[in-house]
Amino acid sequence: MKKTPSRGPTAQNDSEIYLDHAATSFPKPKGVLKEVAWALEALTSPGRGHSRGAMEAAAAVESARSKAARFFGIADSTRLVFTKSATESLNVVLKGFLKRGDRVVTTSMEHNAVARPLSRLAATRDVQVVRVPCYADGSLDEDAFRRALDPPPSLAVLVHASNVNGALVAGSEVLALCRAYGVPVLLDAAQTAGLLPIDVTEHDLGMLACSGHKGLLGPPGVGLLYIRPDVEVEPLIDGGTGSRSEEWVQPRHMPDCFESGTPNVPGIVGVSAGLEHLASMGVDTVGARELELARYASENLEGIPGVRVYRPAVRGGNAVSFTVEGMSPVDVATILAASGIAVRAGLHCAPWAHQTLGTYPEGTVRLSPGWCTTQADVDAALKAVDALILRRRLRIRGREKTS
Repeated sequence: MKKTPSRGPTAQNDSEIYLDHAATSFPKPKGVLKEVAWALEALTSPGRGHSRGAMEAAAAVESARSKAARFFGIADSTRLVFTKSATESLNVVLKGFLKRGDRVVTTSMEHNAVARPLSRLAATRDVQVVRVPCYADGSLDEDAFRRALDPPPSLAVLVHASNVNGALVAGSEVLALCRAYGVPVLLDAAQTAGLLPIDVTEHDLGMLACSGHKGLLGPPGVGLLYIRPDVEVEPLIDGGTGSRSEEWVQPRHMPDCFESGTPNVPGIVGVSAGLEHLASMGVDTVGARELELARYASENLEGIPGVRVYRPAVRGGNAVSFTVEGMSPVDVATILAASGIAVRAGLHCAPWAHQTLGTYPEGTVRLSPGWCTTQADVDAALKAVDALILRRRLRIRGREKTS
């Protein structure tokens, strides 16, 4: 009989250095693991019964909602919706807000979570998509953006910071321009929630979308969506909400109208624990440290002969992208993985961004530190990159001598 492989406390090899936090934070804080396990053991379906497990589940979800609302400066927690991902949050708004013939402004650094829904809406609803160019370092051409806002479009959907090279795209000045022109903003904060301070009131955001499994340190399967009270969005999914079951139509009150189906209670509880962990460490401290490690990695990678780094003018995220002369990004990432360094290679689901940076179609190698990354971890990655380049040069010289 074939034995099932045993599992350790984590799926991560003890010797592996994980530098792919732009994809997902890992490992999770112990408090997150504990709360997820408790939810699986003790909680059932919120709003779907009168058992102790159901009542405690409802209380846990609402506690998480209130905590997340405070984190983003949301005065009314009912305006914050739990989805399954940042991608779903973005789709809810784009497909529930934009109407036939609307004009929407976006940028050339967007993720496919924005690019693909907009492509479909352009084809099915004749939505006019204005893609404002960014410079080769990923920063937005603000003059071109200002021109795109006149006349005001129905919506501006903007990535806060790039998932490819960490460039700050929608900075305070860009958001202020949208306010000045009266354009509601949908901010994609998948890469910045938990790293940069985000206050929806301060920036007068129309909508905010982010994931729970990256900078917020929660498990996968949870997204967050904020919708300003004056913004009307049609639900993407109709179904059971645990409320007003006697009605044949989807309830209109928040957040129920956007939360059909049984919610991911363990995931939501995990995000709540992630927010607590962030608070205990100091959100500003954690974010500043990650950005400093990204800067340190960028500067030291540039010092390695044969490496090209695609550094942003202003950094807003923890992603560091680079290429090695004469090697494909996938080969570099594979060799680094064999050396115990976990990174990501390719297009990172953001071909628009790679076209902007000049790295399309092969993409880049992406290194991204996280909440538990140390400088020693980054130094080990730098040493591994240096070593793989040295080995490659020695092989080339060896072939030249024998030819």
